[in-house]
Amino acid sequence: MYRYHNPVAIRIGSGALNELPSALAGRRAVLVTFPEASGLGLVDRVRSILGPALLGVEDRIEPNPDVSYLAPMYQRFWHDYADCEAIVAVGGGSAIDTAKALMVGTASGSFDELIAQLTAGREFSPARIRPLIAVPTTAGTGSEVTPWATVWDRAAGRKHSLHLRETWPEAAIVDPELMLTLPRAVTLQSALDALSHALESIWNVNANPVSDVFAVAAAREVMATLPALLDEPRNRSLRLRMAVAALQAGLAFSNTKTALAHSISYEMTLRFGLPHGIACSFTLPMVLRRALGADTGRDAVLARIFDGDLGGAPARLEAFLQRVGVATDFAHYGVDAGDAQRMVAQALGGVRGRNFIGAVAP
Repeated sequence: MYRYHNPVAIRIGSGALNELPSALAGRRAVLVTFPEASGLGLVDRVRSILGPALLGVEDRIEPNPDVSYLAPMYQRFWHDYADCEAIVAVGGGSAIDTAKALMVGTASGSFDELIAQLTAGREFSPARIRPLIAVPTTAGTGSEVTPWATVWDRAAGRKHSLHLRETWPEAAIVDPELMLTLPRAVTLQSALDALSHALESIWNVNANPVSDVFAVAAAREVMATLPALLDEPRNRSLRLRMAVAALQAGLAFSNTKTALAHSISYEMTLRFGLPHGIACSFTLPMVLRRALGADTGRDAVLARIFDGDLGGAPARLEAFLQRVGVATDFAHYGVDAGDAQRMVAQALGGVRGRNFIGAVAP
């Protein structure tokens, strides 16, 4: 028996941002967004759409949310916005992850209490919660349709994973018009994150027939669309296709979680500063080789992505990544062979690595 569950109400299409008042249904909200949003006119646009329902703006976020800036922001949010009834997150994965950390209120109002609960590794019920409307401005993370957020603590050399029943966004508003000005690097990294989500949800012990449908469609579309999109970044049709693909990938891994490639990626980001989209995608051909033959059912699903040619699939995936400018060997990123072997072995034993079907394959 299989189960699939995703409670996020999705609105997608050009101009979907105008659906914000309908999604909020009269509630007052705080906007969480990235620093450049003001200069791009996004903050003013949200303000004009919401009017007095917008109580304030938190835009001092950084890539890969870290406790160093989350702590004061958290204290400020729960102290200054007593009238807040919802959070609107506009941005990439970092903005949405930041909003997910803010939405979980502790009994004391202290961020340290939240970190202590995450460190304990046990599921808990928040003392307070603020519902989240997620508006992605990148096509990749899928965070708008998952309950997960990553909170980094670089000073301690660790990361925390926040995932509760309450941290599913209430709604996702996906407007490809917001993605037209994305820089090439962000477009690339986001799309490869989506490709990784799709493939990781297939070679996964938690895979199910519903997640497979989303994953196959997403992987095929990313591989078909990304090269053209990099050449035509302001092509609205291509932006919509990539937004749909990223959403499908999010819907897939929202039920399976990620696996080995993501498990490896965390150390690559923490130690070597590799952007997440590259860190979780450059190993995909290697992981695909490990996955093939581990489970005939999973092989059949992967074959649907590569037109039935499983034997040539790793080389085809490697050629795709190289075509968009991504090297697929550890040495390119300053990791020697011994360190790479250790990293893979350690990742296989991690929480995400154990989701990989090849973790115990012959």
